[in-house]
Parts: sequence; structure tokens; C-alpha cells
Amino acid sequence: MVDLNAISETALITLKARVIEAEKTVPLIHDRRGREVMDRLGSLVSEGIKKRVLEKKLKPALVSYLALRARRYDAYTRTFLEEHPGGRVISLGSGFDTRYWRISDEPWDYTEVDLPEVIAVKKEVLGKDPGYEMIGCSVLDDDWIEQVSGRQKQNVLFLAEGLLMYLREADAIGLIKKLAMTFSESQLVFEIIHRKYTKGFRKRLVESKIKGASGTMAGESYRFGLGDAREIESYMENIRVVDEWSYFEDPDLKPRFLRILRHFRSFARTQWTIRALIE
Repeated sequence: MVDLNAISETALITLKARVIEAEKTVPLIHDRRGREVMDRLGSLVSEGIKKRVLEKKLKPALVSYLALRARRYDAYTRTFLEEHPGGRVISLGSGFDTRYWRISDEPWDYTEVDLPEVIAVKKEVLGKDPGYEMIGCSVLDDDWIEQVSGRQKQNVLFLAEGLLMYLREADAIGLIKKLAMTFSESQLVFEIIHRKYTKGFRKRLVESKIKGASGTMAGESYRFGLGDAREIESYMENIRVVDEWSYFEDPDLKPRFLRILRHFRSFARTQWTIRALIE
């Protein structure tokens, strides 16, 4: 039986949310491989994880949020590949994502990086040759950067859909700097939380909310946040923020009245996505 830590368990939750959404009559996202992957994982994970995560009923708001986020990152990916036909996409902390099949039925250049234990489970689920590259190591290791940069240093899209907030501040900043020093004419898209939710009573509030919604203790691992997206431009001279996206800005957000919160920065920049160029 496979056991996972609290952070890796969130990968199961995002997978489950996509499957729930994709199986609706009018879904926000299509995920034809999601059910297959989740069912196979159900026979591999420990009974504790199965009861705590896979069998737990997810709140509709969480399902909607995770589906809309995945759809947005899929859109970033499609746009990037349209603009850069020879580009490569790297998913950092990929978990049990099924993006490779959501983007195209044809082969395309895609690499997933996650902890060795997560990649090992995913390979067992998908088979030895899933059709794309999978690297089992910490995103903080230099090995994967050397592997990727040895083949391509330009036109690379890095996706960190739910990763950086779990890293220590020094490690997260160090990773962004490494990417900026190694690659050029590339992009970095990542989700982040506001810095105020990484400590004190606000962090405890997030912990309680996440535990109630998903059954995991991932919220207690939030370590890195930003006060403003443009802070990352101070890390390296070749980083430039070009786009930001919040769940509250999505036209398919339900109930629709929540979209009014996009006008209030305290809500729209609680947890949001930043797209930056590495020039």
C-alpha cells in the first residue's frame, strides 16, 4: 500500500475534483483519463488515505475552484504551445495531473517533476511509458534543471499549479532565481497565497478551512507568500510579470455574485496565479 504526506495528498484531491467536475452533465473541464487514474490509485493507496481523501465528499466550491484553476492552466499551456510550436512545458510538483491528455491527442513536449515516491506511484498507475517524460526528484534539486536545460534553454513554460506556497521562502526564491539564471525567452506560471496567510492566526484559519474542505492538513505547510506579484521582479533583472488571474475573475464562477469580489484586492489576491516572462 502507498502512503503519502499531507502535501502529496492534495494531488489526490485535485484529481478527484477534476473527475467530479468532468462527470457532470455540463462540465467546466473535460478529463477523459482522470477517472481511470483515480480508480487505479484507489487500489494502491492506504486505507487511511482512501477514507480521509478519496471517500470524503468535497464541497462544491472546492470542486469548482480546482476545476477552474486546472482549466486556466490548460489555457496557458495551449496558448504557449500555439505561440511556440517548438516549446516545452514543465509541470513542477505535478502530482497526479492528467494535463498531457487534456491538451492534445497528439504527442507534445511535456515533462513532469515531482518527488520520487509520487512519480513511482504515477508510473505504476500509467505504465512504464506514459508517453511523456517524468522526473522523480525534489523541484529544489539541480538534477532536473540540468536534464532539461541540457536539451532546451529557451521557449520553456514552467507551471507550478500548487507548489510554491509549500516551500520555505528561501527555497522558493532560490528556485525562481535558478530558472531565471538558466533559461531565457521562457515563462513561469505559478499559484501563490498572500504572505499574511503564512503565519499567525490567519495561517491557523487557513489550516482549519482546508482541513474542513478536503480532509488534509496541507494548510499547515503554507510557508511562502507574496504581498504583491511584482515582488518577484526584484529577484532577477530578467523577470517580468505580465498577467495575474484570480478565481473570482473567471466568468464561469458560481454563484455568479461572487465575481464582485474580483474588485476587492483583499479577496482577489488571497490566493491567485501569476504569469511572468523570463526574458
